Amino acid sequence: MYTVHASNDTTTKAGVLTTEHTDFILSQADGRPMYLQIMEQIRQRVAVADWPAGTRLPSIRELAVALSVSVITVKRAYLELEREGFIVTRQGKGSWISERVDQRAVQRQELLKVLEQAAALARSAGVPAQELLELLCERVERTKEQL
Repeated sequence: MYTVHASNDTTTKAGVLTTEHTDFILSQADGRPMYLQIMEQIRQRVAVADWPAGTRLPSIRELAVALSVSVITVKRAYLELEREGFIVTRQGKGSWISERVDQRAVQRQELLKVLEQAAALARSAGVPAQELLELLCERVERTKEQL
């Protein structure tokens, strides 16, 4: 498992790209290719508003070194995100979160992924659907109280 901090303001220390925003955690044990894990974590940063539109991404080389993956792996993730309209890249300048990203749509997609994971975990743990719904409602109420 690898961790990298990534944002606009970067410094490298002991093989970890340290910055002010967030962590990337990649796992060899995850069955998905590394580029998909990178893409997912960039989407998650947008979904939780860590990286709003216009946020500059780490360079392909910086992220590859920090994550101990090939430059080709990071480049593929960035190219796929660019094809989706999620990021924009200026040759020689860098990549940014696109101004056209619909943050609500990204949040909804991430929420659906988490709900699918929760449903699968509940099913494997033998938790009935009604109990899962009650647990979700309890968490929603707790969140309201915290605001």
